[in-house]
Amino acid sequence: MTGRQRAGRIGSGGSARRPAGRSSPAGTGWRDDRTWQAGFLVGSLLGALATVLGRRVERSARRGLVDWAEVEAIAIARLRRAPGGLEPSELRASEASYAAAMERIVPRLEAFLGAELPGVVERVAVVDRAGWVRANTAAFRSLIERLEGRLLDEIVPVGGGLTKSLLAIANRYLTTRQIGYLLGFLGQRVLGQYDLALLGAEASPGRLLFVEENVRQTARLLDLPVDPFRTWIALHETTHAFEFEAHPWLRPYLAERLEAQLAAFSKDAATLSRDALRSLGRSLRGEHDAEHWLERLMTDEQRRLFRETQAVMSLLEGFSDYVMDEVGRELVPGAERISARFHERRASRSAVERAILRLTGLDLKFEQYRRGERFVAAVAAAGGPTALARLWEGPSTLPREDELDAPERWLSRVAGST
Repeated sequence: MTGRQRAGRIGSGGSARRPAGRSSPAGTGWRDDRTWQAGFLVGSLLGALATVLGRRVERSARRGLVDWAEVEAIAIARLRRAPGGLEPSELRASEASYAAAMERIVPRLEAFLGAELPGVVERVAVVDRAGWVRANTAAFRSLIERLEGRLLDEIVPVGGGLTKSLLAIANRYLTTRQIGYLLGFLGQRVLGQYDLALLGAEASPGRLLFVEENVRQTARLLDLPVDPFRTWIALHETTHAFEFEAHPWLRPYLAERLEAQLAAFSKDAATLSRDALRSLGRSLRGEHDAEHWLERLMTDEQRRLFRETQAVMSLLEGFSDYVMDEVGRELVPGAERISARFHERRASRSAVERAILRLTGLDLKFEQYRRGERFVAAVAAAGGPTALARLWEGPSTLPREDELDAPERWLSRVAGST
């Protein structure tokens, strides 16, 4: 074999192992290396970008469970379409009517209750629906922020990844709209409110809010004269002010229970039983459980606190309704007609309204009115003003859950010693 032949065989050694019919241009191996390196570089860049994006999305997700500015915007936008809107000048013009009503209410209420009403009469505001939304957005925010830290740690743990962060952002979007729609729904119906922050606001006194747009619209729908109707509503809300401001123990008592409920809920928020979901479905269909569907979400301790709080709320609402009717007979022209029309309004809600109230738990508030007023009326009939006064002596004299529907038990336990 000549040198040329040997050189030819050495030079063709690589190609001799390739399948027939395929060829490789010169420099293919070098280009393969470059392609691999470029792919590695692009992959690294994409990975870095994904990490940066994931961290930014996670930071966004951990900004909160609710976009409160958007909540207000959604609710107020819905309320602008509601009938009966008023200009600021019209709201200001109605302030004199409420001031005159309060001048008549306070001395009558103090005489009936046998106690002075501290300075809430100087803390009265006439607001439109948007003003009511702004006040109550702050209240909702205060409550939810008590839960937010622990819930965010569960929903979006630090370093939890892009998927969990995106799900949390989607959840915030939905929750924001749900609360916005709820406030928009309530903002067309609330007539007055004793605005009192229970949590972390000991230095902030309560104030009376009157939603004049709703007061006028409701008076028009019920065919009632507006000035007596204003006085009647103001009497109810001023009685709420009396309940809290004449009994300083009541506010911390409720705040303590609310704090405990929120703390317990935040620990167990990740669990949702199938029984609770089934109970909600039955409730929305109008069927009745022995327990409200909300109670199905609670532990035994949460349920105990919840029922204690519900008993107090029933007393608060029932007492105000009772006083509104008793004092209103002498104070408000046509009070009996106003009361009858107003209670008819409460009872005649549409199927959609009833579903919303059940879904949000607000149906409990209307049950509080009924149970509480029956209880207070029975206590007054049996024990008179002395028994009514004993209701507010302190936590030990509050009605228990099982006493609301059996006032004789409360009378035997508490008022029997008077």
